[in-house]
Amino acid sequence: MTDKIYVFDTTLRDGEQTPKVSLNMKDKLSIARQLEKLNVDVIEAGFPAASNGDFEAVRAVAEQIHGPHIVALARALKNDIQSAWNAIKNAEKPRIHVFIATSDLHMKYKLKMEPEEVLKKTTDMVSYAKSLCPSIEFSPEDATRTRPEFLYRVLEAAIDAGADVVNIPDTVGYSTPSQYGAFIKAVKDNVPNIDKAVISVHCHDDLGMAVANSLAAVENGARQVECAVNGLGERAGNAALEEIVMAIKTRSDLFNCHTDIVTEELTRTSKLVSHVTGMQVQGNKAVVGTNAFAHESGIHQHGVLNCRETYEIMTPESVGLKKSSIVLGKHSGRHAFVKRLEELGYSNLNDEKINEIFEQFKDLADKKKDVSDEDIESLVKNEIFQVPEEFNLKYYQVSTGNTTVSTSTVRLEFEGKSVSEASCGDGPVDATFKAIEKAAGIKVKLNDYFIKSVGYGKDALGEATVKVEKDDKIFSAKGLSTDIVEASAKAFVNAMNKIHYENSAKRASVY
Repeated sequence: MTDKIYVFDTTLRDGEQTPKVSLNMKDKLSIARQLEKLNVDVIEAGFPAASNGDFEAVRAVAEQIHGPHIVALARALKNDIQSAWNAIKNAEKPRIHVFIATSDLHMKYKLKMEPEEVLKKTTDMVSYAKSLCPSIEFSPEDATRTRPEFLYRVLEAAIDAGADVVNIPDTVGYSTPSQYGAFIKAVKDNVPNIDKAVISVHCHDDLGMAVANSLAAVENGARQVECAVNGLGERAGNAALEEIVMAIKTRSDLFNCHTDIVTEELTRTSKLVSHVTGMQVQGNKAVVGTNAFAHESGIHQHGVLNCRETYEIMTPESVGLKKSSIVLGKHSGRHAFVKRLEELGYSNLNDEKINEIFEQFKDLADKKKDVSDEDIESLVKNEIFQVPEEFNLKYYQVSTGNTTVSTSTVRLEFEGKSVSEASCGDGPVDATFKAIEKAAGIKVKLNDYFIKSVGYGKDALGEATVKVEKDDKIFSAKGLSTDIVEASAKAFVNAMNKIHYENSAKRASVY
Protein backbone atom coordinates (compact mmCIF):
# COMPACT_ATOMS: atom_id res chain seq x y z
CA MET A 1 0.00 0.00 0.00
CA THR A 2 1.43 3.37 -0.99
CA ASP A 3 1.59 6.35 1.37
CA LYS A 4 -1.17 8.91 1.19
CA ILE A 5 -0.32 12.54 0.43
CA TYR A 6 -2.78 14.91 2.11
CA VAL A 7 -3.87 17.77 -0.16
CA PHE A 8 -4.21 21.06 1.72
CA ASP A 9 -6.00 23.62 -0.46
CA THR A 10 -5.36 27.28 0.30
CA THR A 11 -7.28 28.83 -2.62
CA LEU A 12 -9.69 30.57 -0.23
CA ARG A 13 -6.89 32.01 1.92
CA ASP A 14 -3.57 32.44 0.11
CA GLY A 15 -5.29 32.28 -3.28
CA GLU A 16 -7.50 35.21 -2.33
CA GLN A 17 -4.35 37.21 -1.60
CA THR A 18 -3.69 37.24 -5.35
CA PRO A 19 -3.53 40.91 -6.42
CA LYS A 20 -6.93 42.14 -7.71
CA VAL A 21 -8.80 39.12 -6.33
CA SER A 22 -11.53 39.54 -3.72
CA LEU A 23 -14.08 36.87 -2.81
CA ASN A 24 -17.39 37.43 -1.05
CA MET A 25 -19.08 34.78 1.09
CA LYS A 26 -21.10 33.39 -1.83
CA ASP A 27 -17.93 33.03 -3.90
CA LYS A 28 -16.08 31.26 -1.09
CA LEU A 29 -18.91 28.84 -0.43
CA SER A 30 -19.20 27.97 -4.12
CA ILE A 31 -15.48 27.21 -4.35
CA ALA A 32 -15.55 25.31 -1.05
CA ARG A 33 -18.40 23.10 -2.26
CA GLN A 34 -16.43 22.27 -5.40
CA LEU A 35 -13.33 21.52 -3.29
CA GLU A 36 -15.54 19.16 -1.28
CA LYS A 37 -16.45 17.39 -4.57
CA LEU A 38 -12.77 17.33 -5.49
CA ASN A 39 -12.21 15.52 -2.18
CA VAL A 40 -9.38 17.65 -0.84
CA ASP A 41 -8.27 16.68 2.65
CA VAL A 42 -7.95 20.21 4.03
CA ILE A 43 -9.53 23.57 3.15
CA GLU A 44 -7.82 26.64 4.52
CA ALA A 45 -10.91 28.85 4.56
CA GLY A 46 -9.31 32.17 5.47
CA PHE A 47 -7.81 34.46 8.08
CA PRO A 48 -10.69 35.30 10.47
CA ALA A 49 -8.85 38.06 12.32
CA ALA A 50 -8.31 39.99 9.07
CA SER A 51 -11.86 41.36 8.82
CA ASN A 52 -15.46 40.74 9.83
CA GLY A 53 -16.21 39.65 6.28
CA ASP A 54 -13.44 37.04 6.34
CA PHE A 55 -14.58 35.83 9.76
CA GLU A 56 -18.15 35.31 8.56
CA ALA A 57 -17.01 33.58 5.36
CA VAL A 58 -14.79 31.16 7.30
CA ARG A 59 -17.60 30.44 9.71
CA ALA A 60 -20.01 29.73 6.85
CA VAL A 61 -17.54 27.33 5.23
CA ALA A 62 -16.93 25.61 8.58
CA GLU A 63 -20.64 25.09 9.17
CA GLN A 64 -21.67 24.05 5.64
CA ILE A 65 -18.77 21.97 4.31
CA HIS A 66 -18.29 18.39 5.50
CA GLY A 67 -15.46 15.95 4.94
CA PRO A 68 -12.27 18.04 4.78
CA HIS A 69 -10.55 19.62 7.74
CA ILE A 70 -11.53 23.31 7.84
CA VAL A 71 -8.55 25.46 8.77
CA ALA A 72 -8.37 29.05 9.99
CA LEU A 73 -5.09 30.94 9.90
CA ALA A 74 -3.84 32.88 12.93
CA ARG A 75 -0.74 34.81 13.86
CA ALA A 76 0.90 33.75 17.12
CA LEU A 77 -1.40 36.12 19.01
CA LYS A 78 -4.17 35.22 21.46
CA ASN A 79 -6.75 37.42 19.78
CA ASP A 80 -6.02 35.90 16.36
CA ILE A 81 -6.21 32.37 17.75
CA GLN A 82 -9.46 33.05 19.60
CA SER A 83 -10.97 34.60 16.47
CA ALA A 84 -9.88 31.57 14.44
CA TRP A 85 -11.47 29.19 16.92
CA ASN A 86 -14.72 31.15 17.06
CA ALA A 87 -14.95 30.92 13.27
CA ILE A 88 -14.32 27.16 12.93
CA LYS A 89 -15.54 25.68 16.22
CA ASN A 90 -18.67 24.26 14.56
CA ALA A 91 -16.70 22.52 11.82
CA GLU A 92 -16.84 18.73 11.55
CA LYS A 93 -13.00 18.68 11.62
CA PRO A 94 -11.58 22.04 12.77
CA ARG A 95 -7.91 23.01 12.73
CA ILE A 96 -6.10 26.20 13.75
CA HIS A 97 -3.03 27.15 11.73
CA VAL A 98 -0.61 29.22 13.84
CA PHE A 99 2.38 30.93 12.26
CA ILE A 100 5.32 33.10 13.28
CA ALA A 101 8.42 34.14 11.36
CA THR A 102 11.71 32.45 12.27
CA SER A 103 14.35 33.72 9.84
CA ASP A 104 16.87 36.26 11.19
CA LEU A 105 15.71 38.69 8.51
CA HIS A 106 12.05 38.51 9.53
CA MET A 107 12.71 38.42 13.26
CA LYS A 108 14.90 41.54 13.08
CA TYR A 109 13.01 43.72 10.63
CA LYS A 110 9.39 42.52 10.87
CA LEU A 111 8.85 41.09 14.33
CA LYS A 112 11.62 43.04 16.09
CA MET A 113 12.03 40.03 18.40
CA GLU A 114 14.97 37.99 19.60
CA PRO A 115 15.13 34.26 18.74
CA GLU A 116 14.41 33.17 22.32
CA GLU A 117 11.33 35.40 22.38
CA VAL A 118 10.08 33.74 19.19
CA LEU A 119 10.73 30.30 20.67
CA LYS A 120 8.73 31.14 23.81
CA LYS A 121 5.93 32.72 21.79
CA THR A 122 5.73 29.54 19.71
CA THR A 123 5.34 27.35 22.79
CA ASP A 124 2.82 29.64 24.47
CA MET A 125 0.60 30.23 21.44
CA VAL A 126 0.59 26.66 20.14
CA SER A 127 -0.31 25.50 23.68
CA TYR A 128 -3.11 28.07 23.83
CA ALA A 129 -4.45 27.01 20.42
CA LYS A 130 -4.31 23.35 21.47
CA SER A 131 -6.41 24.17 24.56
CA LEU A 132 -9.18 25.26 22.18
CA CYS A 133 -8.89 23.01 19.14
CA PRO A 134 -8.02 19.31 18.76
CA SER A 135 -5.82 19.78 15.67
CA ILE A 136 -3.08 22.40 15.35
CA GLU A 137 -0.78 23.18 12.45
CA PHE A 138 2.32 25.29 13.04
CA SER A 139 4.27 27.20 10.39
CA PRO A 140 7.65 28.89 10.89
CA GLU A 141 7.34 31.61 8.26
CA ASP A 142 10.35 31.97 5.93
CA ALA A 143 11.55 28.55 7.11
CA THR A 144 13.92 27.97 4.20
CA ARG A 145 15.90 31.10 5.12
CA THR A 146 15.93 30.22 8.82
CA ARG A 147 19.11 28.98 10.52
CA PRO A 148 18.56 25.18 10.55
CA GLU A 149 19.57 24.69 14.20
CA PHE A 150 17.07 27.32 15.33
CA LEU A 151 14.36 25.92 13.06
CA TYR A 152 14.78 22.44 14.56
CA ARG A 153 14.36 23.88 18.07
CA VAL A 154 11.22 25.80 17.11
CA LEU A 155 9.64 22.78 15.43
CA GLU A 156 10.43 20.55 18.40
CA ALA A 157 8.88 23.10 20.76
CA ALA A 158 5.75 23.42 18.59
CA ILE A 159 5.24 19.65 18.49
CA ASP A 160 5.77 19.38 22.25
CA ALA A 161 3.17 22.13 22.70
CA GLY A 162 0.58 20.18 20.69
CA ALA A 163 1.09 20.73 16.97
CA ASP A 164 0.17 17.62 14.98
CA VAL A 165 1.16 19.18 11.64
CA VAL A 166 4.31 21.22 11.06
CA ASN A 167 4.57 23.15 7.82
CA ILE A 168 7.90 24.11 6.23
CA PRO A 169 7.14 27.07 3.96
CA ASP A 170 9.36 28.34 1.19
CA THR A 171 7.72 31.70 1.74
CA VAL A 172 9.54 33.65 -0.96
CA GLY A 173 10.05 30.85 -3.50
CA TYR A 174 13.85 30.98 -3.15
CA SER A 175 14.60 27.25 -2.98
CA THR A 176 15.50 24.82 -5.73
CA PRO A 177 14.20 21.21 -5.80
CA SER A 178 17.43 19.52 -4.71
CA GLN A 179 17.99 22.09 -1.98
CA TYR A 180 14.41 21.94 -0.70
CA GLY A 181 14.29 18.15 -0.74
CA ALA A 182 17.47 18.04 1.33
CA PHE A 183 16.01 20.65 3.67
CA ILE A 184 12.96 18.47 4.37
CA LYS A 185 15.16 15.42 4.91
CA ALA A 186 17.25 17.39 7.40
CA VAL A 187 14.09 18.33 9.32
CA LYS A 188 13.18 14.64 9.52
CA ASP A 189 16.65 13.70 10.68
CA ASN A 190 17.21 16.49 13.24
CA VAL A 191 13.87 17.19 14.99
CA PRO A 192 13.70 14.54 17.74
CA ASN A 193 9.90 14.34 18.00
CA ILE A 194 9.10 14.76 14.29
CA ASP A 195 7.42 11.33 14.22
CA LYS A 196 4.57 12.85 16.25
CA ALA A 197 3.60 15.28 13.47
CA VAL A 198 2.86 15.29 9.75
CA ILE A 199 5.39 17.28 7.70
CA SER A 200 3.64 19.73 5.40
CA VAL A 201 5.12 21.97 2.70
CA HIS A 202 3.98 25.30 1.27
CA CYS A 203 5.95 26.50 -1.74
CA HIS A 204 5.70 29.79 -3.61
CA ASP A 205 6.40 30.13 -7.31
CA ASP A 206 8.64 33.21 -7.52
CA LEU A 207 11.25 31.29 -9.53
CA GLY A 208 8.74 28.95 -11.18
CA MET A 209 9.70 25.96 -9.03
CA ALA A 210 6.83 25.65 -6.52
CA VAL A 211 5.47 22.38 -7.94
CA ALA A 212 8.96 20.89 -8.42
CA ASN A 213 9.95 21.88 -4.87
CA SER A 214 6.75 20.38 -3.43
CA LEU A 215 7.35 17.09 -5.25
CA ALA A 216 10.98 17.02 -4.08
CA ALA A 217 9.65 17.41 -0.54
CA VAL A 218 7.27 14.47 -1.06
CA GLU A 219 10.22 12.34 -2.18
CA ASN A 220 11.96 13.22 1.08
CA GLY A 221 9.16 12.52 3.53
CA ALA A 222 6.60 15.34 3.39
CA ARG A 223 3.08 13.91 3.57
CA GLN A 224 0.96 17.04 3.23
CA VAL A 225 1.23 19.49 0.32
CA GLU A 226 -0.25 22.98 0.49
CA CYS A 227 -1.37 24.28 -2.87
CA ALA A 228 -3.99 26.35 -4.68
CA VAL A 229 -6.21 25.78 -7.69
CA ASN A 230 -4.58 27.25 -10.82
CA GLY A 231 -1.53 28.16 -8.69
CA LEU A 232 -3.19 31.29 -7.29
CA GLY A 233 -1.55 33.19 -4.45
CA GLU A 234 0.70 36.04 -3.37
CA ARG A 235 3.05 37.46 -6.03
CA ALA A 236 3.75 34.65 -8.54
CA GLY A 237 1.40 32.33 -6.65
CA ASN A 238 1.51 28.94 -4.97
CA ALA A 239 2.15 25.42 -6.15
CA ALA A 240 -0.71 24.45 -8.49
CA LEU A 241 -2.96 21.77 -6.99
CA GLU A 242 -3.84 20.18 -10.32
CA GLU A 243 -0.19 19.83 -11.35
CA ILE A 244 0.90 18.23 -8.09
CA VAL A 245 -2.02 15.80 -8.04
CA MET A 246 -1.56 14.67 -11.65
CA ALA A 247 2.22 14.42 -11.29
CA ILE A 248 1.76 12.06 -8.34
CA LYS A 249 -0.90 10.07 -10.18
CA THR A 250 0.89 9.89 -13.54
CA ARG A 251 4.30 9.12 -12.02
CA SER A 252 3.16 6.84 -9.20
CA ASP A 253 6.04 4.58 -10.20
CA LEU A 254 8.45 7.29 -9.06
CA PHE A 255 6.72 8.78 -6.03
CA ASN A 256 5.22 5.55 -4.64
CA CYS A 257 2.35 7.46 -3.05
CA HIS A 258 -1.18 8.61 -3.86
CA THR A 259 -3.80 11.28 -3.17
CA ASP A 260 -7.54 10.80 -2.70
CA ILE A 261 -8.38 13.59 -5.14
CA VAL A 262 -11.21 12.94 -7.61
CA THR A 263 -9.13 13.98 -10.60
CA GLU A 264 -12.14 14.02 -12.93
CA GLU A 265 -13.21 17.21 -11.08
CA LEU A 266 -9.95 19.08 -11.78
CA THR A 267 -10.97 20.89 -14.96
CA ARG A 268 -14.35 21.89 -13.55
CA THR A 269 -12.67 23.20 -10.39
CA SER A 270 -10.13 25.15 -12.41
CA LYS A 271 -12.82 26.77 -14.55
CA LEU A 272 -14.93 27.64 -11.51
CA VAL A 273 -12.04 29.32 -9.71
CA SER A 274 -11.04 31.17 -12.85
CA HIS A 275 -14.59 32.42 -13.31
CA VAL A 276 -15.09 33.56 -9.72
CA THR A 277 -11.69 35.23 -9.32
CA GLY A 278 -11.48 36.71 -12.81
CA MET A 279 -7.98 35.23 -13.16
CA GLN A 280 -7.68 33.65 -16.60
CA VAL A 281 -5.83 30.37 -17.07
CA GLN A 282 -3.15 30.54 -19.76
CA GLY A 283 -3.79 28.29 -22.76
CA ASN A 284 -0.57 26.29 -22.32
CA LYS A 285 -1.10 25.74 -18.58
CA ALA A 286 -0.31 22.16 -17.58
CA VAL A 287 -3.26 19.81 -16.96
CA VAL A 288 -6.12 22.35 -17.20
CA GLY A 289 -5.08 24.78 -19.97
CA THR A 290 -7.16 24.82 -23.15
CA ASN A 291 -4.16 23.48 -25.09
CA ALA A 292 -3.19 20.81 -22.55
CA PHE A 293 -4.71 18.07 -24.75
CA ALA A 294 -4.65 19.91 -28.10
CA HIS A 295 -2.46 18.77 -30.98
CA GLU A 296 -1.61 21.21 -33.80
CA SER A 297 1.31 19.43 -35.44
CA GLY A 298 0.37 16.99 -38.18
CA ILE A 299 2.95 14.53 -36.86
CA HIS A 300 1.41 14.71 -33.39
CA GLN A 301 -2.13 14.39 -34.74
CA HIS A 302 -1.18 11.31 -36.77
CA GLY A 303 0.51 9.73 -33.77
CA VAL A 304 -2.42 10.37 -31.39
CA LEU A 305 -4.95 9.03 -33.87
CA ASN A 306 -2.98 5.81 -34.21
CA CYS A 307 -2.15 5.47 -30.50
CA ARG A 308 -3.06 8.09 -27.92
CA GLU A 309 -0.04 7.30 -25.72
CA THR A 310 2.37 8.54 -28.41
CA TYR A 311 1.80 12.14 -27.31
CA GLU A 312 -0.53 12.01 -24.30
CA ILE A 313 0.67 10.84 -20.89
CA MET A 314 -2.76 11.49 -19.34
CA THR A 315 -6.23 11.06 -20.79
CA PRO A 316 -8.49 14.11 -21.10
CA GLU A 317 -11.16 12.14 -19.25
CA SER A 318 -8.87 11.68 -16.25
CA VAL A 319 -9.01 15.42 -15.54
CA GLY A 320 -12.68 15.87 -16.39
CA LEU A 321 -12.64 16.75 -20.08
CA LYS A 322 -15.47 15.00 -21.90
CA LYS A 323 -16.57 14.94 -25.51
CA SER A 324 -20.23 14.57 -26.43
CA SER A 325 -21.80 13.49 -29.70
CA ILE A 326 -24.94 15.56 -29.14
CA VAL A 327 -24.80 18.96 -30.86
CA LEU A 328 -26.98 21.55 -29.15
CA GLY A 329 -28.58 24.35 -31.13
CA LYS A 330 -31.77 26.39 -31.40
CA HIS A 331 -33.92 23.30 -32.12
CA SER A 332 -32.71 21.42 -29.03
CA GLY A 333 -35.26 20.73 -26.31
CA ARG A 334 -35.08 21.15 -22.56
CA HIS A 335 -34.53 17.41 -22.01
CA ALA A 336 -31.36 17.34 -24.13
CA PHE A 337 -30.19 20.53 -22.47
CA VAL A 338 -30.69 19.11 -18.95
CA LYS A 339 -28.85 15.93 -19.96
CA ARG A 340 -25.90 17.99 -21.17
CA LEU A 341 -25.90 19.95 -17.89
CA GLU A 342 -25.73 16.65 -16.00
CA GLU A 343 -22.86 15.44 -18.21
CA LEU A 344 -21.01 18.66 -17.45
CA GLY A 345 -21.46 18.07 -13.71
CA TYR A 346 -24.35 20.45 -12.97
CA SER A 347 -26.88 17.93 -11.67
CA ASN A 348 -27.76 19.86 -8.51
CA LEU A 349 -29.44 22.88 -10.12
CA ASN A 350 -33.09 23.45 -9.20
CA ASP A 351 -35.82 23.72 -11.85
CA GLU A 352 -36.06 27.50 -11.56
CA LYS A 353 -32.34 27.95 -12.20
CA ILE A 354 -32.40 25.45 -15.07
CA ASN A 355 -35.30 27.31 -16.70
CA GLU A 356 -33.43 30.62 -16.45
CA ILE A 357 -30.28 29.15 -17.99
CA PHE A 358 -32.31 27.34 -20.67
CA GLU A 359 -33.91 30.62 -21.75
CA GLN A 360 -30.45 32.19 -22.04
CA PHE A 361 -29.31 29.14 -24.01
CA LYS A 362 -32.20 29.52 -26.47
CA ASP A 363 -31.43 33.23 -26.90
CA LEU A 364 -27.80 32.37 -27.60
CA ALA A 365 -28.75 29.54 -29.97
CA ASP A 366 -30.72 32.03 -32.04
CA LYS A 367 -27.51 33.99 -32.56
CA LYS A 368 -25.11 31.15 -33.38
CA LYS A 369 -25.43 27.80 -35.13
CA ASP A 370 -23.94 25.46 -32.53
CA VAL A 371 -23.65 26.05 -28.81
CA SER A 372 -20.50 24.48 -27.33
CA ASP A 373 -19.96 22.99 -23.89
CA GLU A 374 -17.82 26.03 -23.10
CA ASP A 375 -20.78 28.28 -23.97
CA ILE A 376 -23.10 26.33 -21.69
CA GLU A 377 -20.64 26.32 -18.80
CA SER A 378 -20.21 30.07 -19.15
CA LEU A 379 -23.99 30.56 -19.03
CA VAL A 380 -24.26 28.36 -15.92
CA LYS A 381 -21.47 30.12 -14.05
CA ASN A 382 -22.72 33.54 -15.04
CA GLU A 383 -26.14 32.67 -13.59
CA ILE A 384 -24.89 30.91 -10.46
CA PHE A 385 -22.62 33.76 -9.41
CA GLN A 386 -25.06 36.56 -10.07
CA VAL A 387 -25.97 38.64 -7.04
CA PRO A 388 -29.51 40.07 -6.92
CA GLU A 389 -30.02 42.18 -10.04
CA GLU A 390 -30.89 45.60 -8.59
CA PHE A 391 -29.52 47.43 -11.65
CA ASN A 392 -30.96 46.06 -14.87
CA LEU A 393 -29.54 47.08 -18.24
CA LYS A 394 -32.54 47.74 -20.49
CA TYR A 395 -30.69 49.00 -23.53
CA TYR A 396 -27.51 50.61 -24.75
CA GLN A 397 -26.67 52.42 -27.97
CA VAL A 398 -23.24 53.50 -29.15
CA SER A 399 -21.99 55.81 -31.85
CA THR A 400 -18.37 55.33 -32.78
CA GLY A 401 -15.86 55.56 -35.58
CA ASN A 402 -12.24 56.38 -36.32
CA THR A 403 -13.05 60.05 -37.00
CA THR A 404 -15.69 60.65 -34.32
CA VAL A 405 -15.79 60.76 -30.53
CA SER A 406 -17.40 57.59 -29.21
CA THR A 407 -20.72 58.21 -27.47
CA SER A 408 -22.90 55.78 -25.54
CA THR A 409 -26.45 56.06 -24.22
CA VAL A 410 -27.70 53.56 -21.65
CA ARG A 411 -30.90 52.96 -19.73
CA LEU A 412 -30.87 51.23 -16.34
CA GLU A 413 -33.83 50.15 -14.24
CA PHE A 414 -33.35 50.45 -10.48
CA GLU A 415 -35.99 50.11 -7.76
CA GLY A 416 -38.78 50.49 -10.28
CA LYS A 417 -37.34 53.64 -11.82
CA SER A 418 -35.79 54.03 -15.26
CA VAL A 419 -32.66 56.18 -15.63
CA SER A 420 -31.07 57.13 -18.97
CA GLU A 421 -27.62 58.69 -19.29
CA ALA A 422 -25.16 59.40 -22.06
CA SER A 423 -21.41 59.86 -22.04
CA CYS A 424 -18.42 60.19 -24.34
CA GLY A 425 -15.29 58.11 -23.99
CA ASP A 426 -12.15 56.71 -25.51
CA GLY A 427 -13.94 54.09 -27.59
CA PRO A 428 -17.42 52.51 -27.29
CA VAL A 429 -16.64 50.41 -24.21
CA ASP A 430 -15.17 53.31 -22.23
CA ALA A 431 -18.12 55.52 -23.18
CA THR A 432 -20.57 52.81 -22.11
CA PHE A 433 -18.83 52.30 -18.76
CA LYS A 434 -18.98 56.04 -18.05
CA ALA A 435 -22.67 56.20 -18.97
CA ILE A 436 -23.44 53.25 -16.66
CA GLU A 437 -21.55 54.93 -13.81
CA LYS A 438 -23.67 58.05 -14.22
CA ALA A 439 -26.93 56.12 -14.45
CA ALA A 440 -26.13 53.96 -11.40
CA GLY A 441 -24.75 56.89 -9.39
CA ILE A 442 -21.71 54.85 -8.38
CA LYS A 443 -18.20 56.06 -9.17
CA VAL A 444 -15.55 53.35 -9.41
CA LYS A 445 -11.96 52.91 -10.52
CA LEU A 446 -11.52 50.40 -13.36
CA ASN A 447 -8.54 48.25 -12.39
CA ASP A 448 -8.72 45.65 -15.13
CA TYR A 449 -10.76 44.77 -18.19
CA PHE A 450 -10.37 42.00 -20.70
CA ILE A 451 -12.49 40.03 -23.09
CA LYS A 452 -12.06 36.55 -24.48
CA SER A 453 -13.80 34.25 -26.89
CA VAL A 454 -15.71 31.30 -25.47
CA GLY A 455 -15.51 28.58 -28.09
CA TYR A 456 -14.56 29.18 -31.71
CA GLY A 457 -15.79 30.83 -34.87
CA LYS A 458 -17.02 34.26 -35.88
CA ASP A 459 -20.21 33.79 -33.84
CA ALA A 460 -18.35 32.79 -30.66
CA LEU A 461 -19.68 34.01 -27.35
CA GLY A 462 -17.67 36.88 -25.91
CA GLU A 463 -16.93 36.82 -22.17
CA ALA A 464 -15.98 40.19 -20.70
CA THR A 465 -14.36 40.50 -17.28
CA VAL A 466 -14.08 43.73 -15.32
CA LYS A 467 -12.37 44.41 -12.02
CA VAL A 468 -13.40 47.66 -10.38
CA GLU A 469 -12.34 49.24 -7.12
CA LYS A 470 -14.71 50.93 -4.69
CA ASP A 471 -13.74 51.99 -1.15
CA ASP A 472 -10.46 50.02 -1.37
CA LYS A 473 -12.26 46.76 -2.25
CA ILE A 474 -12.00 44.93 -5.57
CA PHE A 475 -15.13 43.66 -7.29
CA SER A 476 -14.82 41.21 -10.20
CA ALA A 477 -17.71 40.58 -12.59
CA LYS A 478 -18.37 39.01 -15.97
CA GLY A 479 -20.78 39.50 -18.85
CA LEU A 480 -21.65 37.28 -21.81
CA SER A 481 -22.88 38.13 -25.29
CA THR A 482 -22.05 37.55 -28.93
CA ASP A 483 -21.65 41.36 -29.04
CA ILE A 484 -18.50 42.36 -27.15
CA VAL A 485 -19.79 45.83 -26.26
CA GLU A 486 -22.93 44.30 -24.78
CA ALA A 487 -20.84 41.71 -22.93
CA SER A 488 -18.70 44.53 -21.52
CA ALA A 489 -21.77 46.54 -20.49
CA LYS A 490 -23.30 43.50 -18.76
CA ALA A 491 -20.06 42.86 -16.88
CA PHE A 492 -19.90 46.48 -15.69
CA VAL A 493 -23.55 46.42 -14.56
CA ASN A 494 -22.89 43.14 -12.73
CA ALA A 495 -20.04 44.86 -10.91
CA MET A 496 -22.42 47.65 -9.89
CA ASN A 497 -24.83 45.02 -8.58
CA LYS A 498 -22.05 43.42 -6.53
CA ILE A 499 -21.16 46.80 -5.00
CA HIS A 500 -24.81 47.48 -4.18
CA TYR A 501 -25.23 43.97 -2.75
CA GLU A 502 -22.15 44.38 -0.54
CA ASN A 503 -23.26 47.79 0.73
CA SER A 504 -26.78 46.47 1.43
CA ALA A 505 -25.32 43.59 3.42
CA LYS A 506 -23.20 46.00 5.46
CA ARG A 507 -26.20 48.21 6.19
CA ALA A 508 -28.23 45.18 7.23
CA SER A 509 -25.49 44.01 9.61
CA VAL A 510 -25.53 47.40 11.36
CA TYR A 511 -29.14 46.92 12.30
